[in-house]
Amino acid sequence: MILAGDVGGTKVHLALYDFEDGRLKALRDKKYSAHEFACLDDIVNNFLSSDAHGAELDRSEVKAACFGLPGPVRDGRLKLTNLPWELDVRELSKSLSIEHIFLINDLEANGYGISELAPDKIFTLHEGDPTAVGHRGLIAAGTGLGQAMLIWDGKKSHTPIPSEGGHCDFAARNETEIALLNHLRRTLHGRVSFERVVSGLGIKNVYGFCKDVLKLEEPVWLAQRLATEDPNAVIGECAENGTSDICFQTLRIFASAYGAEAGNVALKVLALGGIYLGGGIAPKILKTLKAGAFIEAFTDKGRMSSILEAIPVRVILDDTCALLGAAAYAEARASENSGHSERAASLTTAQAD
Repeated sequence: MILAGDVGGTKVHLALYDFEDGRLKALRDKKYSAHEFACLDDIVNNFLSSDAHGAELDRSEVKAACFGLPGPVRDGRLKLTNLPWELDVRELSKSLSIEHIFLINDLEANGYGISELAPDKIFTLHEGDPTAVGHRGLIAAGTGLGQAMLIWDGKKSHTPIPSEGGHCDFAARNETEIALLNHLRRTLHGRVSFERVVSGLGIKNVYGFCKDVLKLEEPVWLAQRLATEDPNAVIGECAENGTSDICFQTLRIFASAYGAEAGNVALKVLALGGIYLGGGIAPKILKTLKAGAFIEAFTDKGRMSSILEAIPVRVILDDTCALLGAAAYAEARASENSGHSERAASLTTAQAD
């Protein structure tokens, strides 16, 4: 068995996989609130303490593990971006009694997982030229804003390259965004990155701007829900079903900024093979994304607009994409030591239809 983990700023999603007919087969999975545990070891030990039926799990059956995590991995070490955890692959291996453990960037894991997805787990937001091949871009708004490049080998596959591009400077493009930038510079006391606008935290920041600067009305019932429920979930729900103008305007500004940065990624990597939207936010706001502000901003690149118009944009609907990628990575890398792998020797993402 292979243990895979998708570690975010608010949740940790773990899963066990086996192989069946050369494909990953999920055995069981569980989600944890990251803030309820002192370290990743505690969460993994909880998950491995019993099998799906409550019986004690034979840990010797777990041959390898891989965790996709936010932030750059250096020499098997990582200090998480949005959690107070510091991880070392050597210490994890000893603590968990698993010989082969790998730490990779979470967007890198997502990149490896794309080829494992069923066709109905990818939604085409913008058709572009579906026959085009080349590099791809991956941008994922969730707790933070992850980015990765999927480099085309010129033949049949892509290799994910992690990036911290979400922390680049937010580029305001119109009067509304200039006002938003100035508002965030005041409230954040300085520099503003794209993650401060395009992320879960960004949604709350944009909402505050709509309320405090644009002076959009916040109904009493909405204020009560925001105080007692997950604000992002409430804002997204009310924007999607049209029950709140301030929520609608918040997500319109958010979607436009998301589209603009997705277009920036596409230009930087020349992603003729397409842009993928990962993370937990995009699948929940498909109505907003389809409304037009995202693609309008994505393609609004002056003399380069014709290039962007030909680039497909696809939304990853499966929240296990990073888990699948982490499991595929763990199997291939662990098998390199024995000279045998049930999967392709080169870990790359296949060219999707």
